[in-house]
Amino acid sequence: MAFIADALSRVKPSATIAMAQKARELKAKGVDVISLSAGEPDFDTPDNIKKAAIDAINRGETKYTAVAGIQELREAIARKYKRENGLDYTAAQVIVGTGGKQILFNALMATLNPGDEVIIPAPYWVSYPEMVAICGGTSVFVNATIENGFKLQPEDLEKAITPKTKWFIFNSPSNPSGAAYTHDELKKLTDVLLRHPHVWVLTDDMYEHLTFDGFKFATPAQVEPGLYSRTLTMNGVSKAYAMTGWRIGYAAGPVELIKAMDMIQGQQTSGTNTIAQWAAVEALNGPQDFIEKNKAIFQSRRDLVVSMLNQAKGISCPVPEGAFYVYPSCAGLIGKTAPSGRVINTDQDFVMELLESEGVAVVHGTAFGMGPNFRISYATSEAMLEEACRRIQRFCGACK
Repeated sequence: MAFIADALSRVKPSATIAMAQKARELKAKGVDVISLSAGEPDFDTPDNIKKAAIDAINRGETKYTAVAGIQELREAIARKYKRENGLDYTAAQVIVGTGGKQILFNALMATLNPGDEVIIPAPYWVSYPEMVAICGGTSVFVNATIENGFKLQPEDLEKAITPKTKWFIFNSPSNPSGAAYTHDELKKLTDVLLRHPHVWVLTDDMYEHLTFDGFKFATPAQVEPGLYSRTLTMNGVSKAYAMTGWRIGYAAGPVELIKAMDMIQGQQTSGTNTIAQWAAVEALNGPQDFIEKNKAIFQSRRDLVVSMLNQAKGISCPVPEGAFYVYPSCAGLIGKTAPSGRVINTDQDFVMELLESEGVAVVHGTAFGMGPNFRISYATSEAMLEEACRRIQRFCGACK
């Protein structure tokens, strides 16, 4: 009898974490590696947020909290949804978790039964299908092609829905593609969902504040109020507030679902780190002006990376609307011979040859459900990005 649970046989390790770890190991051996694999802002957490955490420690805010989060943070989250998204939630409709991952996992664990289907547009964040698998559900992938700007088309969503569909996972701006849906594009999808009242919407808005060129963000329950009662709107402080290590994610939705998630979290981790919660209160209630400054820096980096990648032989890189990723195609390199003498047959071959030849760590696209592509995170300095892109150009030019 096997000791390890059968569920784990359905789960693959995170490719993004694996590539970041490989880059760290090579660096530790003295190899000159530029890692563009991690989805983490390189900015420091703003001082007012750090001070709020220190003040919380000094006040003795170091005890257990309610599983769903401190009242002050849940109220701040409810105000944020009203202020920024026009959505009315009470504190009772809000739950705080240890990062967005726990929120998503709890929602799926609380709702999925064997045989339930979850529609996931591809390319997708690597953890979505693995979470679905652990929770006993079945992922149904629907391609959002490069020709459509990596955006799911309403007719493809319609075709994917069956009587077994329980959730539609929606992520805009997207990790890995950076694609973001306009209000009108989103309305076409919500019109489809209105026709299928058994399908719930799990929307991952983690990159909400990182959109470029004047793009106006919208979220499903905002675009279509008819979906409000069957939508879980997830967000967090990691990306916009440069607080990845603080591990605060949150969501708002129907009370019944929030209570079910609360019950799971109560048996799993209980309340989130108290000090990080008080820091998040300040993040949401405090000054927001730095977000626009950081966004301008990210946009400049995006433009640099897109321009340089499109000058690399065999690479085609669309311009994303948001997040801090690009998702270029390396189709022009498939079948070519790398400087090592090995043939590049897949996007995984491409990223491994690039790492070995030039010391640039990126993540292969098939890990996100669509290749031959690769994901670059441009959440690092322009100098590093320039050097990395020069190396990519050199590597591509050397492939025969």
